[in-house]
Amino acid sequence: MGTIYCVIGKSSTGKDTIYKRLLQREDLKLKKVVPYTTRPIREKEVEGVEYHFVTERKRRQLEAEGKIIEGRSYETIYGRWDYFTVDDGQIDLATGDYLIIGTLEAYGMLKDYYKNSEIVPIYIEVEDGLRLERALHREQKQVQPKYEEMCRRFLADCRDFSPERLKSYGIDKSFDNSADIEETVESIAAYIKQR
Repeated sequence: MGTIYCVIGKSSTGKDTIYKRLLQREDLKLKKVVPYTTRPIREKEVEGVEYHFVTERKRRQLEAEGKIIEGRSYETIYGRWDYFTVDDGQIDLATGDYLIIGTLEAYGMLKDYYKNSEIVPIYIEVEDGLRLERALHREQKQVQPKYEEMCRRFLADCRDFSPERLKSYGIDKSFDNSADIEETVESIAAYIKQR
């Protein structure tokens, strides 16, 4: 039976880059799961690569069909944005291990959905000042920067990933990504291999 590794952490901790680098490692043999979202596509994102970008109507249809494994919604200054994983045939734990990016809630819902399977958190941390600096730098590169949304996410992450909440989900191991991302990826890869 395979394992689902769930990369989690606050915004601007390097989750996306770490996720991509782990998938590229042939020695880990991790399979990709493309999540779904109703948020607008960002510059340089590609449909079906970072996310499946769908309408709210399509999300409701998938929900009615009982195909949403886990999901979360955010009330942004631009309206509601949903992020979710769909039981669309991408995950077959009989065939190997998978890598997903999610939230604490997503991690918990994955554990509930795949009751007899191993769901392992890969929690990424970065000091908040550096994380805010990274978030601002990323937003400045956008054609239409959304600074208010960036600030909302930053503050929400501080609440969502509080030490108490991490403890309630049984997460006691983390990987610091403040300095060298290659070292962080190597550390995570070693952790996965030893399991």
